[in-house]
Amino acid sequence: MADDIITPVILGIVEGVTEYLPVSSTGHLILATELLGYDAQKWALFNIAIQPGAILAIVVLYWRTFWDVFQGLLKWDDTAIAFTRNLLLAFFPAVVLGLAFGDQIEILLENAVLVCWSLIIGGFAILIVERLARMTEQGGVADVGIKKSIMIGLVQCLAMVPGVSRSGATILGAMAMGVNRKTAAEFSFFLAVPTLTGATALQLYKHGGAMTTADMQAIAIGFIVSFLVALVVVKAFVAVVSRIGFAPFAWYRIVAGAAALIWLGMK
Repeated sequence: MADDIITPVILGIVEGVTEYLPVSSTGHLILATELLGYDAQKWALFNIAIQPGAILAIVVLYWRTFWDVFQGLLKWDDTAIAFTRNLLLAFFPAVVLGLAFGDQIEILLENAVLVCWSLIIGGFAILIVERLARMTEQGGVADVGIKKSIMIGLVQCLAMVPGVSRSGATILGAMAMGVNRKTAAEFSFFLAVPTLTGATALQLYKHGGAMTTADMQAIAIGFIVSFLVALVVVKAFVAVVSRIGFAPFAWYRIVAGAAALIWLGMK
C-alpha cells in the first residue's frame, strides 16, 4: 500500500520540478523509472497524465494574464488577439507532428539511453545559445510576431525526442531569435498549456480505457504533487534566469546525462 502512494509522489515531484526547467521532465521521469526499478511501460501513461497538475500551476500563477487576455478577446483587443494568435501558431506544428507520428514517439519514450544523449547534447546547445544569442526584443508574448511564433513552434517539436526538453527548446529557440530571457520563458510557460493539455488528452483517449481505479488514484496523487511543486519551481526559475541565465541548467544536463549513461552501462 505504501508503494501505491510513494511512487506517485516521487514521480509527481520529478514532474513538478522539471516540467518548466530546460532539463526535460519526460527524460527525468524515464530515468527515474529506470533508477528506481519501476516498470517503465506501466508508468508511461501516468507520466503523461499528471502533466495537467503542472499546467494548473501556470494557470494559477499567471491567472491575471489569462483573465486579461480573455477579457481582451471579448473586446477584440489587439494585444489579446496577438497573444492568442502567437500561441496558437506555435502550438499548431506539435499538433500536426504529434498526430502523424504519435506511435513512433511512444516507442522513443522507452529509450533511456536516448534520454542521456539528449540531455548531454542539449546542455551544450544551451551553452552555445547563451553565448551567441543577441536578445534585443523587450516586449511581451504578444510582441513576438507571427514568423517567430511559428519558428518557436517548430523548435518545440524537437522535444518529441525524450530528453530534449520542451521548455528548453522553446526558450532557447526564442532567445536565438532575439527574444529576451523573461519573455522567452513566459512564452514557453503559456505554450505549455495547450501543448501539454493536447498531449495528455490524446494519450488518455488512446489508453484511458485500460485504466483501473488504482491507476486513477495514482494519477490523482501525482497531479496534486506536481501542481504544488511546480508552483514553487516556476517562480524561482524566472528569478534565477533573469539574474544569471541558463548556464547552470546546461551544466546540470551534461553532468546528469553523463552520470546516467555510465550507470545504465554498468547495469
